[in-house]
Amino acid sequence: MARLFGTDGVRGVANTELTAELALALGRALARVLEERGGGQPRIVVGRDTRASGELLEAALSAGLMSAGALVVPLGVMTTPGVSYLTGALGATGGAVISASHNPPEYNGIKFFDPQGRKLPDELEEAVEGLVAEAGGGAGFVPPVGGAVGRRQAAADAGDRYLAHLRQVAGTGLEGLRVVLDCAHGAATPWAPAAWQAVGARVTVIHDAPDGTNINVGCGSTAPQALAQVVRQQGADLGLAFDGDADRVIAVDERGHIVDGDAILAILALDMAARGELAGNTVVATVMSNLGLERALKAAGLRLVRTRVGDRHVFEAMEQGGFVLGGEQSGHIILRRHAVTGDGILTGLALAAVMVRAGKPLSQLAAVVQPVPQVLLNVPVTRRDGWEEEPSIQAAIAAARQRLGEEGRILVRASGTEPLIRVMVEGDDAALVRELAESVAGAIRRALGSPAD
Repeated sequence: MARLFGTDGVRGVANTELTAELALALGRALARVLEERGGGQPRIVVGRDTRASGELLEAALSAGLMSAGALVVPLGVMTTPGVSYLTGALGATGGAVISASHNPPEYNGIKFFDPQGRKLPDELEEAVEGLVAEAGGGAGFVPPVGGAVGRRQAAADAGDRYLAHLRQVAGTGLEGLRVVLDCAHGAATPWAPAAWQAVGARVTVIHDAPDGTNINVGCGSTAPQALAQVVRQQGADLGLAFDGDADRVIAVDERGHIVDGDAILAILALDMAARGELAGNTVVATVMSNLGLERALKAAGLRLVRTRVGDRHVFEAMEQGGFVLGGEQSGHIILRRHAVTGDGILTGLALAAVMVRAGKPLSQLAAVVQPVPQVLLNVPVTRRDGWEEEPSIQAAIAAARQRLGEEGRILVRASGTEPLIRVMVEGDDAALVRELAESVAGAIRRALGSPAD
């Protein structure tokens, strides 16, 4: 069986790749693994985003959990960071969220959390995967009967707990701030407006009518242009665009300019450092973050630690180093004193608090980062494995590095979820960056692309 878990849980086209049968098997396996590792009856918090397939997969996953004797705490539509927070706050054994994040509506995914709300470690994912591979739930599995069968266990105050957590992070002073929220027709829809209204902001909400098929379509963090237009039209102070499960946020300043995750990290880092709250004067980001972020932090006497792509790797480096701020250019920001995963709503509130403390508009704060030209190309390939051994690809990368010199970077990696090889090149010469990115992408296309390419 091919590996189920990718960089962010199990993901695929719902009802063909990610089926009800697979969701049921995953639920049964998770319950067994958590019971064996922790002892006692597992209690699992389950939430989902607004995709049409979410109800189907939630029912199947919950049935699998209960078939192995677990209690299921259903949250309904809830953000991924909300599920993470509530897993810990409700004292659950683990958590599960059904979402494909920023992916198109036909996709869905399932990812699991440990009792602290952190993404399940590799060894437990492997244990779950091993049981899924065994027919009937695994060798020696005896289904519980009678009163031992799992049941649903509601937590009526779960949403209120999450909103109280967000409000506590925001603090005070945001009254009257004019904010436009793009909910991406996703899981942020019930929660982001409520959180901002609770802190007294003047809120306009767009893309908040999910129908199961419109999540992330022309809206949200992957398409913030509509948000930028509304911010300009309304003269708002701030715009925030979430992705489908609201673990990411991209901001828009009062002029309608996009403020990405790199700029958000810099703004938060400088504020935290000035208040003595930036542990180790260090920010953690991935290899995809722009050199402009690294230069801005260095100019302020701060350090950037880079990791592999993926919020899991960012969080691991933060834990190991005792650091409190990290994230990705995509807007997945982790404020480790408040959360163990990225939370777009929480990040937006924290960003607004910096604006209020500084008494400056977002455009002025974001100007600290001067991005260098960066080109990212996604090359469709017939296979993702083995590209490192292709001589023609390695020759093209080596030639590009030589021409780029010390003032730029080139990164080539396989996508963790799609049949793509990603090529990123950045440097001060925009024309050269584009030329070198196209050159490497061309070598990959010739070596691994489909005949139609």
